[in-house]
Amino acid sequence: MKFYNRTKEIAELQRIKKLSFSEYSRMTVITGRRRIGKTSLIMKSVENEPNVYLFVGRKTEARLCNEYIQEISNALNVFVPQEISSFRSLFQYLMEIGKQRSFHLIIDEFQEFFNINESIYSDIQNLWDQYRRKTKVNLIVSGSVYSLMNKIFQNSKEPLFGRADNTIKLSPFDTDTLKTIIYDYNPDYQNDDLLALYTFTGGIPKYVELICDGCELKVESMIEFIVRENSPFIDEGKNLLIEEFGKNYGTYFSILSCISGGINTQPTIMTALNEKSIGGHIKRLIEDYNILKRVRPFGAKEGSQTARYEIIDNFLQFWFNYFDRNRSMIELKAFSGLQEIVKSDYTTYSGKMLERYFRAKLAETGLYREIASWWEPKGEANEIDIVALLFEKNKALAVEVKRNKERFHPKIFAEKVKRLKQLELPKFTIETGCLSLEDM
Repeated sequence: MKFYNRTKEIAELQRIKKLSFSEYSRMTVITGRRRIGKTSLIMKSVENEPNVYLFVGRKTEARLCNEYIQEISNALNVFVPQEISSFRSLFQYLMEIGKQRSFHLIIDEFQEFFNINESIYSDIQNLWDQYRRKTKVNLIVSGSVYSLMNKIFQNSKEPLFGRADNTIKLSPFDTDTLKTIIYDYNPDYQNDDLLALYTFTGGIPKYVELICDGCELKVESMIEFIVRENSPFIDEGKNLLIEEFGKNYGTYFSILSCISGGINTQPTIMTALNEKSIGGHIKRLIEDYNILKRVRPFGAKEGSQTARYEIIDNFLQFWFNYFDRNRSMIELKAFSGLQEIVKSDYTTYSGKMLERYFRAKLAETGLYREIASWWEPKGEANEIDIVALLFEKNKALAVEVKRNKERFHPKIFAEKVKRLKQLELPKFTIETGCLSLEDM
């Protein structure tokens, strides 16, 4: 698949490069979940320019350095002493080269030094402080384990705290980019096909690439490609999350499984799991792992107890809903049966994702200062899918999302909006409407 989007990120990396090469060295941190396209973005930004790419695999420090010596020698056409066996010595050698010439230094999966030799971070900090203003190196570090990368650069007790000049958190493809991609591969696509691509991948570039290269971009074909024997998607959720949680992942998985199935408030999760205390786990899922978000009804105060929890990542939501929940079918290789489950659920399941799609699409316009759902906590008699406040004073948008616009009932919706206005927006002019597949 060709390189799509990332225009703003490329421009930012080019700006940083100019400063690094013209003034003195800069450090940029690029984060984002696995498969988000960090390495592709970095290599695109440095193509046709001198760069050293170092991948931190789970090997001994000496073995890594042995591999890095050859990488550096080939990339910069320089002699590197073969006896170097510590990353500290290798990094210092690169900084010495940086006194004489400009180059990009890329360290990928930077968090893996925790598993090799944690003191490497202190070594980098000491040498960076010593050499930064004497050299012209554009140092770019990236990592896929959100919790560890956050710890390395955001925890005030860590040696590299405050050393990053720039941080770029890479997000999935936006809705316009997904539309461009699906049109390139299938100019005759239907909007339901676009919704399926969004539902299954959430715009994660690697998943989009696998599907675009692997099957026809039609709803049924995508389901059959994703849900099949030896599919790369089957264990992807587990592999992705075990990297974050480590061996003690059981409670986290149970919480996420509940939420994916619609058990999405703390009391109901506790009841389902027969657990007395899961508040700490939920807090870490939100703050340390960036996997959950707390969703409150529009207008609710920060400390409100009416919160629901939502899995941020579309793919993980799908993975827990179908692969994790039906693990026994996968073990029995009953893939045709699992395909039928996904196909029969698709209309209902994708309807929920359509609401998420339109929230994202509205956010991308830059016209709104707040976008949320609204519901009445007591009895939940009234609920509105999307309420958005415009930057324009006292103007709001209230929207119901339906796959099929014929199922929209304007009179019933008008009563809900009347209640919303009475409770939350008495001074606002509220534009109303329905968004459906045809509006994608």
